[in-house]
Amino acid sequence: MLAAGLMMAACVHGQERLTFEVASIKPSKPGGRGGGIKALPGGQTYKAENVPVKLIISLMYKVPMRQISGGPGWIESDFWDIEAKAAHSYSLDDLHTMFQHLLEDEFKLTFHKNIKEGPVYALMADKGGPKMTLNTSPQDFEIPIRGGPGGAVNGKRVPMNYFAWWLGQVLQQEQRPVIDKTGLDKFYDFQLAFMPELPPGFNRDNLPPEMLDRPSIFDALKQQLGLRLEPQRGPIEYYVIDHAEKPAN
Repeated sequence: MLAAGLMMAACVHGQERLTFEVASIKPSKPGGRGGGIKALPGGQTYKAENVPVKLIISLMYKVPMRQISGGPGWIESDFWDIEAKAAHSYSLDDLHTMFQHLLEDEFKLTFHKNIKEGPVYALMADKGGPKMTLNTSPQDFEIPIRGGPGGAVNGKRVPMNYFAWWLGQVLQQEQRPVIDKTGLDKFYDFQLAFMPELPPGFNRDNLPPEMLDRPSIFDALKQQLGLRLEPQRGPIEYYVIDHAEKPAN
């Protein structure tokens, strides 16, 4: 489906409502493998390939999927290809806002939030301070955290709110969201190597030998990045989907 004319709407309370100029939205072909979602270099185009709407919501609102409930089953089971283009280059935050509005306009997405007190991890600077490298380069629209050789991860130009969201995905079994309390408001480069959490019954002998001696994610954060995860209780946002529709053909 081609959704054209997603022009910037005029002024709500004196501010523009940021939207993409044009977007192509199609169900993914059956049997497709893999998938991903990212902004393209230049800051004008955002692409999603073979991904469900629930994952898009998780990324655009930086909320773990386990904290998203409600809505029709297809938001998790159906996969979509979306290519959206803005009138000119925008910041990554603005592109995410545009994608939120695309979900509202094309998928008729509405939701409400419930905030409950519960167990969280606070991401904080450790006693010796951060060991990451400050990155002052311009926005390159690359995915900030990627897998590297031997199962390590490479972070490039990573903001801490994104890193906290990413850590929450890594720690799925913990069922604790990670809240950024580092006070760090810049962008950082780093390498991080740790032993991943293993599912119950997983045979450690199936892991590559170089991974067996790696520290836990908790120790790796302290030793390699100068950060720590502190168990606390705090507010947890739950997104409840009230309504969603598949885009018209």
